[in-house]
Amino acid sequence: MNIKRAKEEIKNSIEAYLLKDEEGEYVIPEIRQRPVLLLGAPGIGKTQIMEQIAKECRIGLVSYTITHHTRQSAVGLPFISEKEFDGRPYSVTEYTMSEIVASVYEKIEETGRKEGILFIDEINCVSETLAPAMLQFLQCKTFGNHAIPRGWLIVAAGNPPEYNKSVREFDVVTMDRVKKIQVEPEYRAWKEYAYRENIHGAVISYLNTKPGNFYQMETTVDGKIFATPRGWEDLSRLIAVYETLKKKVDREVVIQYIQHPRIAKDFANYLELYYMYQADYQVEQVLQGKIDSLLLKKLSHASFDERLSVIGLFLERLSTSFRKEQEMEAYVERLYQQLKRIKKHLEENIAQEEAAAAPEEVLTQGISLLEQELENKKKAEILGREEKKTLVWTINTLEAYRSVLRTEKAGDPETAVERLQELFLEETEKLEAFQKKSEDRLEHVFDFMEAAFGESQEMVIFMTELNANVYSVKFLQEYECERYYRYNKQLLFEEANRDLLERINSI
Repeated sequence: MNIKRAKEEIKNSIEAYLLKDEEGEYVIPEIRQRPVLLLGAPGIGKTQIMEQIAKECRIGLVSYTITHHTRQSAVGLPFISEKEFDGRPYSVTEYTMSEIVASVYEKIEETGRKEGILFIDEINCVSETLAPAMLQFLQCKTFGNHAIPRGWLIVAAGNPPEYNKSVREFDVVTMDRVKKIQVEPEYRAWKEYAYRENIHGAVISYLNTKPGNFYQMETTVDGKIFATPRGWEDLSRLIAVYETLKKKVDREVVIQYIQHPRIAKDFANYLELYYMYQADYQVEQVLQGKIDSLLLKKLSHASFDERLSVIGLFLERLSTSFRKEQEMEAYVERLYQQLKRIKKHLEENIAQEEAAAAPEEVLTQGISLLEQELENKKKAEILGREEKKTLVWTINTLEAYRSVLRTEKAGDPETAVERLQELFLEETEKLEAFQKKSEDRLEHVFDFMEAAFGESQEMVIFMTELNANVYSVKFLQEYECERYYRYNKQLLFEEANRDLLERINSI
């Protein structure tokens, strides 16, 4: 299965394993809660999805790469203790608690989360001395003499033998005690993640034209050469930073991440063309509704790859606009909830007609509560990037509002409420203006697409990519774009016909 389906399966397993009955006991007994064993090529996102799952399920996560451990650190160190059996004293060998098990208890203390995931990476690449301990770990959920805490689930990951010479085969007894999930790299599944994580448009556009280059692992006389999802994501982050610094990403830079000479050279050439198309086709002017007839003529004679690149440029701009609009919307909603609470407090002060907390103090209390929420969620490791941005943005705005009240000496609650309402209105107007800007940009891109391509294959590709992007889908659920619904309906009809014909031909 692809990495998206694997993530869903692990989340389903977690929900099933952690389900309790009326007496508070796990419906699936712990002895029947099989460890999950993820097997898949390196760099396809096995480790990354564990972080996502832990945040989404709001449970703890402890991660270890087992090849970094010796038998002593994984199992514990031996020591001699004195015990009495049948009235006679004996010296008995015991073991200190495993570093790995201890780290799970430490995580429980730090976060307060008594349920979680213990993730062990490269489990089938352990040394010969540690291999028996790993088998015991998968079969009995123990390291040495110490068991994994109740409520903590085991997920292990490993690479197939063709990717690592150190791989060990597990015996049937062990494999019969795990839930095995074989993960294969698939660009279509990764693309959904790429849009959500704001992967650079050039990377997505390039891989749309050459999906076969998404994952490559080849053995040559000089060793292995490869391109992996991890490499593409890390390269994407670097490209974005280099653009800010006005530095160039050339072939020598690309091959540091995409360690496959042919693909690295191909992408470096594509990136250069991508920037050239950005200037040649006046992307920003088109987004403002200015379409040059000469550009349309030029595009009509362009190669198919060039057309796809131009479409990718517009999709990237739209995605950025939709994402920012949704971030602003989340921020304004959070700010509204905080100001609503502050207003209620201030109005209670007015009603009391007696000395109470000053407006500035009430705002300070609200800021403190948000800062505490931010810190608690950081500590519990359940704070996502988007929520963090919303909280920090809201805190900064409330601090600015507090400064305004202080500067304007708005000391009485009634004046403060009126001023805060005025300030919040400014934020809502900014949001509405940006929403209108995003709507206009979408309409202008449709104008360009219709003028350049009509109802051609390029329009189908444009619609398909809009539907693959979580930000555009959410935006279009709230904004009624007549052309989107019309072309989307046509696309769905054509897909249904194509599926029907394929079924008929297969009979």
